[in-house]
Amino acid sequence: MTVDREYAFPELRAGMDHDHYDWSPLNGTRAPLKWPGNARVALCAIVCLEHAEWRRPEGHYQVANLAGGYGWGGPFPDVTAWSHREYGNRVGIFRVLDVLQRHGITPTVAMDALTAEHYPWLVRHCRERGCEFIAHGISVNRMITSHMTEAEERDYIRASIDALARATGSAPAGWLGPEYGESARTPRLLAQAGIRYVCDWVNDEQPYRMNVPEGELYALPVTLPLDDVNALWERHMDIERYGQMIRDTFETLYREGETNGRLLVLNLHPFLIGQPFRIATLDAALDAIGRSPDVWKATGSEIINACKK
Repeated sequence: MTVDREYAFPELRAGMDHDHYDWSPLNGTRAPLKWPGNARVALCAIVCLEHAEWRRPEGHYQVANLAGGYGWGGPFPDVTAWSHREYGNRVGIFRVLDVLQRHGITPTVAMDALTAEHYPWLVRHCRERGCEFIAHGISVNRMITSHMTEAEERDYIRASIDALARATGSAPAGWLGPEYGESARTPRLLAQAGIRYVCDWVNDEQPYRMNVPEGELYALPVTLPLDDVNALWERHMDIERYGQMIRDTFETLYREGETNGRLLVLNLHPFLIGQPFRIATLDAALDAIGRSPDVWKATGSEIINACKK
């Protein structure tokens, strides 16, 4: 079997399988992280606005258990699966934005290229609310994988960034891959394309700098167990338990953040958390968080800018 040298097994070092960033245990050699206003926890809410296509595009990869349908295996068109996803862009998004606004949280909106191009009213609405936009690939049905050539991946990243820049009027600083998908070269290509932070790496409770030969790239780690797709769809978690998980996570981070700042990033999908029977749980969890002082509610770019300082 011929193995591409780029994806051959590397020589392990300091617990690492790659050289995208340096090994850095949280309680090891890091200097204490200080947030603006001496906040203990930086709270960021990412809201995913993504387009699900009628049919899986030929030559592209889609996870088999894509949230919103039950295998997406119905006869074409699978109207139930497709329209369940679209509910988020038609209805759920407004509940989610209203709740975040009520709690003083400016959303970081992860928007893919097809949404940016085909939902101009939604783009304008998010702009009017002051949201930050970050790139989110082409569509939820088209993940980045190592099956792409470098040229194909570079074109994919550029198409996503350019579509969002045309729709919003400014180039995005951040990136969240559809379904967190990356190849072994994605960080390098993102930095070369001008992206400053990426949300695909979920291995920390603080942002950290990634190693790229050109540009500058930081990881803004999502709190994966609180991603509503991961919790509510993939692990079938009860909605009340999900709300308690958000509160429990925050309480631990807040306690530990007294001496070393922590990060809580919620990744929210309006077709799930925006449902009428779920939104009150998010509202209550954010209300509980808001009762604590020393919480900094920020966008992705604001958090990365603070880390650089």
